[in-house]
Order: sequence, then C-alpha cells, then structure tokens
Amino acid sequence: MLQSKISYISTKMKAIQSSQIKLIIASNIYFSLIFNYAFWNNIFLIYPIDGNNILFLISLFLFFTSLNIVLMVLVSSRYTIKPLLIFLFVATSFIAYFVDSYGVVINTNMIQNTIETNSSEVADLITLKMFLYFIFLGGLPSLLIYTIKINYESFKKEILKKFLLLVGAITVMVINLFLFSQFYTSFFREHKPLRYYANPTYPLYSAGVYLKAQLATKRDFEKIGLDAKISSDKATNSKPKLVIFIVGEAARAENFSLNGYPKDTNPNLSKIDILNYSNVSSCGTETAISVPCMFSVYDRSNYTDAKGKSTENVLDVLNRAGINLLWRDNNSDSKSVADRITYEDLNHQNDEKLCQDGECFDEILLKDLQAFVDKSTKDTFIILHQKGSHGPAYYKRYPKEFEKFTPVCKSSQLENCTQEEIQNSYNNTILYTDFFIAQTIKFLESNSKKFQTAMLYSADHGESLGEKGIYLHGMPYLIAPKQQTHIAFLQWFSEDFKEKINQECLKRKSNNDFSHDNLFHSILGIMDVQTTIYEKELDIFNNCK
Repeated sequence: MLQSKISYISTKMKAIQSSQIKLIIASNIYFSLIFNYAFWNNIFLIYPIDGNNILFLISLFLFFTSLNIVLMVLVSSRYTIKPLLIFLFVATSFIAYFVDSYGVVINTNMIQNTIETNSSEVADLITLKMFLYFIFLGGLPSLLIYTIKINYESFKKEILKKFLLLVGAITVMVINLFLFSQFYTSFFREHKPLRYYANPTYPLYSAGVYLKAQLATKRDFEKIGLDAKISSDKATNSKPKLVIFIVGEAARAENFSLNGYPKDTNPNLSKIDILNYSNVSSCGTETAISVPCMFSVYDRSNYTDAKGKSTENVLDVLNRAGINLLWRDNNSDSKSVADRITYEDLNHQNDEKLCQDGECFDEILLKDLQAFVDKSTKDTFIILHQKGSHGPAYYKRYPKEFEKFTPVCKSSQLENCTQEEIQNSYNNTILYTDFFIAQTIKFLESNSKKFQTAMLYSADHGESLGEKGIYLHGMPYLIAPKQQTHIAFLQWFSEDFKEKINQECLKRKSNNDFSHDNLFHSILGIMDVQTTIYEKELDIFNNCK
C-alpha cells in the first residue's frame, strides 16, 4: 500500500510542468518569503507595518525579489537551471537555519571560520531543527524541482523571453526606487547592515568574495624582524624567562566577576594577585580572524587574511631571536600562526579523566608540559589554545564538578533554552576557565626556582548569549554587539618578574582602552626582544619596567 502511494505521488510530481521563466519567478518569490525571516524581522523593527510604511514594505519585497530574478536570469540556462535551484534550496535552507536560530550573519569571515572549523565543533551545531529546515524548506522543494518537467522552447524564443524577464525585473526595481526614493535613500545609507541578512543574496556574494581571495595570486611571503635579538640590557646572570600565553575562546569580559559581574565566576583568580584589564577589544569576532590577527604585526584596521597568512608573526620574530617556542592546541588549530614552530594538537587524547565524547577539557593542555619545560635552558614562550567557552554546546566545555550555576542549557538549540539556562551554562565555562588559569599559574610557580615566570591571558573574541536575539559570535565588526568584541584580558607575574615590571604602574593602566593591536609589541617587550619593528607606544609594559 505504502509503495503504491509513493509511486502515485511520484507520478503526479512528474506530471507537473512549467516553463523556465515561471520557475525562476516562483522560486525567487519562495526565497523572498520563506528563507528571509531574519531579514524581514529586522526590516520590521525599523519600518513597522503601519500606514506610513506598508507601501514601502511591499515595494521592498518587489525590489528584493526582482533583484534575485535578475541575478538568476544572468547565471542560469536550460542546462543549469535545475542544478542551480537545487543547490540554492539546499544551501539557503541551512543558511536560514543558522541566521534564524542564532542571529548570525553569513559573511566572508563567517564562511572562512566555517571552513576552518573542526569536526567536533560542526557536530555541536547539528540539531533536529536543522534537519527539519533542510527537509521541509530545502529538500522537498529540491525534489519538486528535480521531478518537474520544464517545457523548453526554441533557443531564440528562450533567449527573448529571458531578456524580457530581465528587462521587466530591472524596470520593477527602477520604478520602485523612483516611487519610494526617500525610503530607499534612508534604507541604503543609514541601514546598510540590513543587507547582511538578505538570503541568499548576501551569503552568495560573500562566498564569491571569499573564493576570489583564495584564488587570487599568492603574495610573496614576507619575513619581518630580521634584526631580532635578545636585549643586551638583560642581565647575563638572571634566570631565563618562562612565559605562558593562554589564548581563550569566546570569553566575554562581561561575565567575569573580576569585571564586576554579580555571580562569582572567578573564585580562584580573585584570590591571586592578578592584573585584570577591563577595557580590551578583540581584533575580530571569530577565531579564524582574531587568532592570527592578535599575533600579527598588522593592527585591526590594516589586517586581512591574505596579509596575515603571507607575513611572519610575532612567534616567528621570537623564534629568530632564539626563544624556545611551543604551541599546544585544544581548539580547531592555530589558524596558521604556529606553522613554523613546534605544534601539538591535544584535541583527541586518550585520557579517561580529561577527555570524553571525542574531545578533551582544557586541563589536557597542562598534561606532560613539565617534560618540555625541563628540557629548556633558555627563554621559553608557550601558547595554550583553549576550547574555552566555545558554543553552542557550552555544557560540554567543563567537567561535571564545575556545574555550579544551574539550571543549565543541555542543547545546541539555544533558542529552546531559557535565558537563565544559557547564561548558567556559559558561566560554568568561565568558572572552568578561572580554574584552568589558576592551575596554569600553579604550574608556573612550581617552575619559579629555575625561571622568571609570567602568564598572559587574552580571549580571541567575545560571545552573544541571546541579547537582542543574537547568539554565538561572528557578526560583522561594524555591527557586532559589544559582547562579541569586549574581551577578558589578564596578566600574572612571579616575584622575579615583579622586580622588573612595576605592578602599581600596570594597575594604573588596567582601566585604559587596549586591544589586540597591543599584543605583538607587548609580547616582544615582555620577552626583551629588540627589533626595529617594535613600537614601544603599543607595548602595554612600556614605561613600567
């Protein structure tokens, strides 16, 4: 019986016929209505549905649909229309899910971040709701497109009709721009970020920009700091330095009790002589940009992915100066920062206590680290790249004993959790980061007889937890909420270091505005590396030595 019903439905679908023109028009109306909830929702916030705006909103729908029709007419043919539409229905359904569910924007940086993520992070994003979006919004329309019979005419008639459709769509756009010029002037000039939500137009444009950048002629690899050396002012009889730099993940400053957050998320660090910087901004809003940028010689305004990957970073300069280097990773990877130094991936270790469900807690970064330190007899700089507060599965980022704040969100579908549950699960990740940093400091203290020790901590970017309907991170910097750019930033020094760095001087600076732009030069400064590319005015430690 079931087989006969399926056969009947299949026969009926195959009997559906359409012209290429009708298919293009119908598909783009579907795109405008079904896949753009976030787009229209943001539009309605600025232009409420009332007597003053209703005609403009209808005009905007016609303009948006006509624009997509123009683009599809230009890139489709009788040989590509079906594959193109099936690809668009599938891709746009996934895009709609992430935009609608998390309030993210699929721009060039987000595409890069997605491509460079690892399998465990991808697994956290797979939900039942995502499959429902795919099946009902993308899969079923794709099946219809696959089975539908397109009635093609002669090549000349087909070209003529597509030309007329192209002219008609452009005419509709021009008429709407003319009739509602006052609205569109405001829309394009004052509300540019709204275009980021246009699906599939903006994601496809971003994908094109990303692909163009990847296919562009490779830049010559640029070496920097060729004159780098350890400062001659360093006492020859002083102990070598051991500095650990913890790269945090998605740790926004707002949820650190060190910054005034009402819940005690920093019970360990509050008892340690920590330098907490309260006004530090990230270079980007996603790991793929922020991590390489924070080690780069370029500041945020001048940084690009191409420049970052074709230029040496501060680790290369330290290496050239003769400093011992190690990068240990519990995240996706170093984003090319550690390509030329010793690198260890600890994501999938076999440790019953510190690892579960195919990934490890951040304490794994300290396991067996002593063996590396014991072999070092010179200045050493170690980077520990945390899993930190990577969402949306915050509940997976800490051991059970750190689930202090309850109830927690036990789902990757954050929109199905209460705001309290999301905040609690995220706060538990900060609580675990607090413990991990404290353990790192204990490790450094245990090595203080042999080394002058110090710890630096900087999150790569912040995180949105549902404020204004936005979750996770990755928003374009221009419109990113402060929660995604205002990051946690900490320092700790052993007694040996404190003799050379004036703690009171640094404390007076701790409320100043700093950013990832300061890291390159501050790292050179704390490691006593001399080079002509060093800029002392960007060194946080300058004038405090």
